[in-house]
Amino acid sequence: MPFRILSLDGGGAKGVYTLGVLAEVEALVKKPLCQHFDLVFGTSTGAIIAALLGKGKTVEDIHTLYVKHVPTVMKAGSKWFPNFERSRKAKSAALASLANTVFENDKFDVFQTGVALVAANWKDEQPFIFKNDVSQAHGMKSSFVPGWGCTISDAVQASCSAYPFFERKIITKNNKDVVEAVDGGYCANNPTLYALADALKPLNKLPEDIRLLNVGVGSYPAPPKPWTVRFANRFETVQLLQKTIDINSLSMERLRSLMFNHIQTVRISDSFNSPELATDFLEHDLDKLNLLHQRGRASFGSQEAVITKLLA
Repeated sequence: MPFRILSLDGGGAKGVYTLGVLAEVEALVKKPLCQHFDLVFGTSTGAIIAALLGKGKTVEDIHTLYVKHVPTVMKAGSKWFPNFERSRKAKSAALASLANTVFENDKFDVFQTGVALVAANWKDEQPFIFKNDVSQAHGMKSSFVPGWGCTISDAVQASCSAYPFFERKIITKNNKDVVEAVDGGYCANNPTLYALADALKPLNKLPEDIRLLNVGVGSYPAPPKPWTVRFANRFETVQLLQKTIDINSLSMERLRSLMFNHIQTVRISDSFNSPELATDFLEHDLDKLNLLHQRGRASFGSQEAVITKLLA
C-alpha cells in the first residue's frame, strides 16, 4: 500500500507558486489533498498551506486567502520602513491577527491526516517540529501531546517567524517549557528529510512503499537594489535571508538525492530568469504574485507524466 507524503518548502509570499502546483495536483487526484496524502510536512509558508490542507481546505480556498491577506501582512510597516523594529512588530501583529482569524482556537486534533509544521528553537539552535500524531514521535511517546499542546495559530506563527523581519514567537508547551521559536527555514526550509525520517523510523514504512512529492516556491532574480544607503541596507538583509533559505532548500534536496534516491520522489521548483519575475519572500504586488501562481501551474505541466505515475 503506497504511503504518500507531501513536503512543502518555505518562501513567504512565493507560496503562491506552490499553490499553483497544488491546484493541478488536486485536479489530478480529484479529491481534497488531505484525503490523498498520508503525511503533509510544511515549513513557513509551506506550514500555512500544510495546516489548511490538513483541515480539509481546498487549494482554491487557500489561494483565495493568500490573495486577500498576503499583501497586507507583507506590506505591514513596509519592508523598507526607516524604523526596522517598528516594521517587524507591524508584520508580526498582522501575521498573528490573520492566523488567529483563520485558525481560531483550533488545535492539532482537527487535522484529517498526518501533519507536521517545522519551526526552529532560537536559543537551543535545534529544529522544533509540531506534529499531530503520536505515531510520528521519535521518542517520549508516553508524554506526547499533539502540537506540544499549542494552537495551530501559534504553531503557524512560529514556523513563519522569519527573524529579523518578523519577531521571534514565544511558545509555551504543554509541560510549561517556554520556547523562543523562529522560522523553520533556518533548519529545514525544505522539510523532506524530516518527513522521510518520520516515515522510515517511527511510522516504520518500507522505502519501496513511499511516494513523495516535494513542492518548492521556485527561484527568481533578485529585485533591483534600492539607490539610497538606508534602503540598500534593508535590501541586503532581505537578500541574505533569502540566500540562506534558498541554500538550505537545495542542500536538503541534494542530501535526499544522495541518501534516498531509491525512494520514489518528485520535486517541483523551477528556476526563472525573466526580469519581470524578480522578487523575494516579502513580495506584495498582486500582479507579480499572480504570475508566480501561473508559473506553478506550468511547472506541474512540465512534470505531469511523472507526477501522475507517482500519485497513481
